[in-house]
Amino acid sequence: MKKRTRALIASVALQFIAGIGLTAAAPAPRTPPAPPKPPNIVLLLADDWGFSDVGSFGSEIRTPNIDDLAAKGVRFSNFHVAGSCSPTRAMLQTGVGNHRAGLGNMPETIPPAHIGKPGYDTVLNDRVVTIAQLLHNAKYRTYFTGKWHLGRTPAKLPHARGYDRAFALADAGADNFEDKPIHGLYDKADWTENGMPAALPKGYYSSTFVVDKAIEYIDGGRDTGKPFFASINFLANHIPVQAPDAYIARYAQAYRGGWSAVRAARRQRAIDLGIMPATPMATMADTKDWAALTLADRTAQARAMAAYGAMAEAADHEIGRLVAHLKATGEYDNTVFVFLSDNGPEPTDPRNRLLNRLVLGTYYDFDPAHAGQRGTMTYLGASWASAAAAPLNGYKFTAYEGGLRVPLIIAWPGNPAIRPGRIAGSFTYVTDLPPTLLALAGLGPQGPRYRGRAVEPMTGTNLMPILAGQAAPLRDQPLGYELSGNAALFRGDYKLVRNLPPGGDGRWQLFDIAHDPGETRDLARADPARFQAMQADYRAFAARDQVLPMPAGYTADQQINDNAFRHTALPKIRRAVPWLLLILASLGGGLYWLVRRCRARNR
Repeated sequence: MKKRTRALIASVALQFIAGIGLTAAAPAPRTPPAPPKPPNIVLLLADDWGFSDVGSFGSEIRTPNIDDLAAKGVRFSNFHVAGSCSPTRAMLQTGVGNHRAGLGNMPETIPPAHIGKPGYDTVLNDRVVTIAQLLHNAKYRTYFTGKWHLGRTPAKLPHARGYDRAFALADAGADNFEDKPIHGLYDKADWTENGMPAALPKGYYSSTFVVDKAIEYIDGGRDTGKPFFASINFLANHIPVQAPDAYIARYAQAYRGGWSAVRAARRQRAIDLGIMPATPMATMADTKDWAALTLADRTAQARAMAAYGAMAEAADHEIGRLVAHLKATGEYDNTVFVFLSDNGPEPTDPRNRLLNRLVLGTYYDFDPAHAGQRGTMTYLGASWASAAAAPLNGYKFTAYEGGLRVPLIIAWPGNPAIRPGRIAGSFTYVTDLPPTLLALAGLGPQGPRYRGRAVEPMTGTNLMPILAGQAAPLRDQPLGYELSGNAALFRGDYKLVRNLPPGGDGRWQLFDIAHDPGETRDLARADPARFQAMQADYRAFAARDQVLPMPAGYTADQQINDNAFRHTALPKIRRAVPWLLLILASLGGGLYWLVRRCRARNR
């Protein structure tokens, strides 16, 4: 009853904020109405989608089902996450900053000197409480499907962090058609169900499977009468970019004009939609000249982007299938839907080194004619990533807006207090989502204690007033962020940002991201007082969260290769050395015997 009362309070609060409610002249009902059932919550997390990869944010990619949620809910055009997946996922699960949650860096990108230092656990630590734990305690059914990437031991998997049922991938990514890892990074695809090793079914495709499994879980618990929280985590569009052939064919002609044309067209559509102000757009230094490419190269690049668009549309189709199922079962109207991406688009070329090309060439088909198909490793690269991030600057790993600003949509179709079709332009952050979802469920945010022990309290802001149509107050409290040496400090409309090479030059810059979201005009010299004050704010954040400086010459791309070699290739080499020595010894012994025999015959 206590939970139902809190849900009623949340619903009434939303309606009050929106200016919806009973008038004083309304007659009192003879029998009090039954408290409303707390809403179901569906969290839809895309992987490596850029800011304008959704149609309702300016994309040419077909995303009608996500766009329908946008039409029925609120689009957040100034929403920020971390520059890479695990830190965002940690904050999304807990409402706590990534360093305090243990994801100061990821296993794939952490330098060895940082491992085990405070905040650098590389897994979700035990000092935070997940939203699944809190909802489970409030009698919600809690389900997880897809990419977890917050730990791989039994105590760190989602089944141990509040999820009743969970089919999870512990790795950064995996093959989308087969039960295979990203070769070169991992030895196997680390899938588990409820904490136990699990195999994938025949006919597997990642986006279809994570929705199938979520529907299975939801339907399996319907008889309990409890609301559900389903966290559905797509592998789309992480490397390898792969999609069913029918979707790829739809984009066969879409990208022949090149990345700069797509970037410009998306910028204009974002302006026309009201997602972005009509401000300048930067040209990134590592964007190649499309016209200078050979015809063969242009064709290959267009096919890669076609596979990317296809993968996104395939994920959207599966979201539509989930929505249709919830409509058919009567759950749709009382379900809160949240869609977002974990970071900006991936610029990495996994074949940028000779060793990588040799190793990956033994596992994958790189024929451009087969881009996106089963058995391939298709990827965007920096030039197409600039189009996916349009009209912003930067992409995944960087602290520029293209790496941190992503689409966010929140919809509750059956709640009239959420004003549909709106665009919220105020600054919001990923840690705002857990306290908001808890509030919509009638629950308060996690405080500094949980079941008798000290924990990290949630730091985010409840977005219920924005959902109800209120103008959000300007956030004047500083909010710091850091990952792999790339850092930012947000305060009001302003952003202090620093990117290490190759994404930047290591200097601090200052931008007004409300009026210049493309980060085209550095205000460091024009506004020195603000510039210095925000640097002081960042230093205070870095000291409080124990942020470590990066080793000289560090880059995330190089560290991924080094860590992959250390954890995947080197153990194989060590295991092979005794056998290699035995083979060499046998060959040497055989050669010695042949030489002696030849000499004996010649005597």
